Order: sequence, then structure tokens, then C-alpha cells
Amino acid sequence: MSSGMSMNGGNPCKISMLWNWYTVDSCFLASSWHNTTSGMFAGSCIGAVLLTMLLELLRRTGKEYDRYLIRKHTAAVRPEPTIHHAGADDKTSSASATPPHQDQVRLGGSRPSVLEQAVRALLHMVQFAVAYFIMLLAMYYNGYIIICIFLGAYIGAFIFHWEHLDGGRSGTSASQEPTVCCG
Repeated sequence: MSSGMSMNGGNPCKISMLWNWYTVDSCFLASSWHNTTSGMFAGSCIGAVLLTMLLELLRRTGKEYDRYLIRKHTAAVRPEPTIHHAGADDKTSSASATPPHQDQVRLGGSRPSVLEQAVRALLHMVQFAVAYFIMLLAMYYNGYIIICIFLGAYIGAFIFHWEHLDGGRSGTSASQEPTVCCG
């Protein structure tokens, strides 16, 4: 179902809710995003790749910020080393005991401050917004734009999710939810 809609000063936009390969006269998201030339459409394709790469960068940024908070909170609760005094009861050593609150921090039991949580929520909101714009672009069912979204996801993951594999202690990108848009 293709409809030639009069948008942007009477110029027709090709919009379809079925799979299509439109280039010239295709429109996305608003009448002002009307691709009147092949060069403009190529720019839209490059924009779709970059937008999807931005999503992967935001995902990595959120993960790194959480890791930073864990390191910060873990460092704040490290026990001070105790000096072992030789005495009558040498069976226990207080230097080897780890306070229970430090184990909680290692396992993620520390809560971020209000400001830290506000930053985490802001990062999540921006990820969510970018993911929804990508989803809206995909809903135009333009094969070129969808291929560009896939390429952007590949390039973005290759660049921004290249990290050390630590045996599953903190999880890897592969163990994360593949989409941010709906959950």
C-alpha cells in the first residue's frame, strides 16, 4: 500500500507500510525529512548507521558508569588493615576477616546516591529515546534503511563492546538484552 502524500510544499512523499526499496521521494518521521535526491537518501542511510552506533555507545557508557560506581563504592568501604598482635589466643586473625558490608558491595549491594541514580536514569532515557527513533525508522519498511540499521548495530557492537571476557563475573555484552526499546 503505497501512498503519494502531498507534503513539504506539494512534493509527493513515497511512504509504504509494506517492504519497499524507495530512495528518491522517500520520507521518514516528518515531512521535512523528504529525500528529493539520491545524495539526500545516502545521507539518511549514513544517519541511520550513525544513530544505531550511537545507541551502542550509550549502552557501553551506561555499563561503564555502573562499573565506575561499583569501583567507587567498593573503595569507600574497604576495611583498614588491622595489626595482628601476638598474644595468648593466636588461633584467629582479625586481618583476614572481611566485613560483611564489603561483600555486599562486591555483590552489588550498594545503592547509588540520588545524583548517581539521576545520571543512570538519564543515560537510560537517552538510550530508550534513540532506540525508539531507530524503531520508528525501521517501521517505514525501507530495505536500505533496515540494512543500515543492521550495519550500524554491527559496527557499533564491534567498536563499543570490545571488552575483556572475565569468566562471567560481570557479564558480557552477549548476556545483555539485545534491544533496549521495549524493556
